[in-house]
Amino acid sequence: MKAVTPDMAAVPTVFVVDDDAAVRQSLALLMRSVALPVETYASAQAFLDSCDGNRPGCVVLDIRMPGMSGLELQEEMQRRDLGLPIIFITGHGDVVMAVRAMKGGAVDFIEKPFSDQQLLDRINQALERDRVERGSRRERAETAQRLVLLTPREREVMQRIVAGQANKVIAIELGLSERTVEIHRAKVMSKTGARSLAELVGMVTRLAPER
Repeated sequence: MKAVTPDMAAVPTVFVVDDDAAVRQSLALLMRSVALPVETYASAQAFLDSCDGNRPGCVVLDIRMPGMSGLELQEEMQRRDLGLPIIFITGHGDVVMAVRAMKGGAVDFIEKPFSDQQLLDRINQALERDRVERGSRRERAETAQRLVLLTPREREVMQRIVAGQANKVIAIELGLSERTVEIHRAKVMSKTGARSLAELVGMVTRLAPER
C-alpha cells in the first residue's frame, strides 16, 4: 500500500478486507464509480498492519478468511480500540455468525448476492455513523481539556451549578459569600466556553461515564 499523507488521513475511506481477489477488485471498482476512496487488503493481518485508528471511514469485511477470520479481526479491532464501523459480507452466512457479528458492534451483515446499491446504502450509513461518533469523541476531548483548567473550588461550584443549586445554597454549603460564588461561576463559564447553563450541563453530561 502507498504511504498515507496528512490530507488523505482526513478523507473517509472504505477499507475492503477479503481474501478473494475478484471480490476485492469488484468492490474497489464499485467504490471508485461513486468517488469513494477505497483501499483493499487480502487478509486481516495486512489490514491491521496498515490500519491507523485516526483515519475516518468504514470496513467492508469478509467473515470467512484463512488465518484470522472476519469475526476475529472484529475482536482484535475492539482490543486495539479501532472504532471503524464494520459491514460484514459473506456467501456462507448463518444466524449464529450474524448474531455474533452484530453483538460485537457490526453495523450490518450482508449475505451474497447483494445489489450494488444495497451495499452502497449501507456503506454511506456506516460513514455517517463514523462521522457522528468521531465528532462526539472530539467534543468530549475538547470539553475534558477545558475542565482541566478549573481549580478544585471552581469544579465544586460547577458540580453544584449543574445540579441546579442556587448561588445562595452553594454559598452556604461551601461556606462562601454569594459574591464569591458568583465570581467562581463566571470563571467556570469563561474557562469552559459555555454560553448558558444548558450548554454547561450538556458539556458535563457528555463526559459522564456511560452506565
